[in-house]
Amino acid sequence: MSAPGRSGPDGAGLALLAVTTLGWGLNWPAMKVLLAEWPVLTTRASAGALGLTLLLTVALVRREKLTVPPALWPRLVLTALLNVTAWMGLASFSLLWLSAAEATIICYTMPVWATLMAWAILGEKPHPARLAGLALALSGLVVLVLGHGVAVGLEKAPGVAFGLGSAILFSLGTVVTKRWPLGLPPTSATVWQVGIGILPLAVLALIFDRPEVGRLSVGDWALLAYGGVFALGLCYLSWFAALRRLPASLASLGTLLTPMVGVASAALFLGEPFGWREATALGLTLSGVGLAVRG
Repeated sequence: MSAPGRSGPDGAGLALLAVTTLGWGLNWPAMKVLLAEWPVLTTRASAGALGLTLLLTVALVRREKLTVPPALWPRLVLTALLNVTAWMGLASFSLLWLSAAEATIICYTMPVWATLMAWAILGEKPHPARLAGLALALSGLVVLVLGHGVAVGLEKAPGVAFGLGSAILFSLGTVVTKRWPLGLPPTSATVWQVGIGILPLAVLALIFDRPEVGRLSVGDWALLAYGGVFALGLCYLSWFAALRRLPASLASLGTLLTPMVGVASAALFLGEPFGWREATALGLTLSGVGLAVRG
């Protein structure tokens, strides 16, 4: 029974967090399917354009101010390149070498790297538990990549590099935003970051990609719409709404369910293996991230 005068976590906030976690987790196997038919840059730029359209519509309906003070532009561009360009691009490229489950586990080591960067940039010295969390998460990556032998691990090395790169750069973007806040309304800030962030991907796609529109089935188009409208658009909105209703620590711990959803859905929908290696790696990584996030 709750103590008098105290209440439990906000129910609406928990529901919004659940929607975010489910949406982001299911997007990993969806992207894996799409990347078998379309190039990475075209896929991510197209999904980003759909998400941007939704976010811009919401910002206009809510009458949020979209103007950006001149002094904020360098900071805004930097955070967009780290939080959107690097994350969407590098994480998606990792799927060319890794299974959806493997990519999900590697990319969601973000809180661990954010802990180290907060130490270096913000002066937030980590507790011993957080350092232990880093060791656990890294051991999970070793089990995941080398579980089938060194040769197989080396074959996956490019995917691991892309996945870790996306996690590290996104973590840097998080710390930079913490150190130098944008000061824009939530939806407006997301609109600008997504818009600026997908621009390099779109330009590179126009230069290097030759997508065949006819290769996409009706189901593929549905997955593309899901990735843009739901996973990128609606889930970002639900994430910001959850953060307004829940303690940051609870919201961060809730996102640990995302890789679990990604791994389970990859096994369910794509038939990816889920044996002792995947289970051990997931357990070690989530335990490490959990220790890093505590406090």
